[in-house]
Amino acid sequence: MTPPRIELRYASTTKRLIGLFFDVYHDLGHGFLESVYEEAFAVALEESGLKFERQKPLTVWFRGRLVGTFRADAIVEDAVLVELKAARALGPPHEAQLLNYLKATNLTVGLIFNFGPRPKFLRRVVEDRREKHYHGTRG
Repeated sequence: MTPPRIELRYASTTKRLIGLFFDVYHDLGHGFLESVYEEAFAVALEESGLKFERQKPLTVWFRGRLVGTFRADAIVEDAVLVELKAARALGPPHEAQLLNYLKATNLTVGLIFNFGPRPKFLRRVVEDRREKHYHGTRG
């Protein structure tokens, strides 16, 4: 008996984004600055027809006061936060950044794409903002 299939939140959008990531990686390889991958990924997003905003300003509030601002590399289809990296490897600080960015928004799904020596991605979902539970996939 096979286990029931789990449906991933925004599965069709994240699947398309992962495909675009691998397309860009296979065309450019690794070794460029993150800004080059960001430009190339924006071209791929535009050609895909997906709705997206680049360098979306986001704010962090604490006890009713603005305590920080940052920019997400992209918000796609008003649903998925995307962060791009050009690091040797992804590690806990990258994951923490993504989770904190999700906590600062009303978004629940985030992807990190790393254009390092080997293409790698992380998918994270914030399930319950009060308890900050999440699950994810690696690629």
